[in-house]
Amino acid sequence: MTDPIIQTITPVAHDLGAFEVRRAIPSRQRTMVGPFIFVDQFGPAHLPDGTAMDVRPHPHINLATVTWLFEGAIDHRDSLGSFATIRPGQVNLMTAGTGIVHSERSPETERPGGPHLYGMQTWLALPDGKEEIAPAFEQVTKLPVVEDVCASATVIMGTLWGKTAPTTQHAATIYAEILLAPGGALPIDAEADERAVMLVGGEASIDGHPLALYDLVVLAPGAVLKLQSETGGRVMLMGGEAFATKRHVWWNFVSSSRDRINQAKADWQEGRFPKVPGDEAEFIPLPKVATTVSYP
Repeated sequence: MTDPIIQTITPVAHDLGAFEVRRAIPSRQRTMVGPFIFVDQFGPAHLPDGTAMDVRPHPHINLATVTWLFEGAIDHRDSLGSFATIRPGQVNLMTAGTGIVHSERSPETERPGGPHLYGMQTWLALPDGKEEIAPAFEQVTKLPVVEDVCASATVIMGTLWGKTAPTTQHAATIYAEILLAPGGALPIDAEADERAVMLVGGEASIDGHPLALYDLVVLAPGAVLKLQSETGGRVMLMGGEAFATKRHVWWNFVSSSRDRINQAKADWQEGRFPKVPGDEAEFIPLPKVATTVSYP
């Protein structure tokens, strides 16, 4: 019998004081799963009264960010003039392309009593020929839900279980949140080139193999697998087409070209990126040493 799991990546945890962020990729073991080149999981956390999440304006190139919440709310602003408050069940897709700047902050209405934070922040590398497309932003509030006995899944991107999300895809992508009640089970489609699951709450197993909380578990290609839970769990499924061309990561920049990343570093250092309307007073400086780096 073929092992359904080809790799298990335990994320690196970063304690940000009021909450913890766990980064699974990029890592030394693996840089991508389909188009996913960055996978962060944060919370669950209840921030102290009077505190908040305040991610100051910062730049991106050649990627698309996907924000997905289980609890809480985040205000998104970007240099296109976009403003949106993301809440559970809604997806924010921000395409950086040639370059975009954005900030992510707890809404003012969430700050009294302390905001709740629990969710996923992922980046998708843009495919060959689309790295330098125009920046864009979309918020999708109506997503398909697949339901079975003791199981339900929200399709965030791509086509799964016969349902297709309206979220824009730049490369073939699958992304879903799966909720399993006690005794629940759901088949995992086999069509994507690369697939991974992450248990983000409760308990679950894949073809009888227990999933450890927050581990990114890369699944064998082509295998039809069964996800199930005895006591209930929440699982993220992600993946899509494998990239033939390698991608580099440095800080918030992703590209197939190191020269392009160096140009973005200089552009941010010299103030050549656009400002974020309504959030122009602050910014995150270019780091001397980036904590997120992946050079294949």
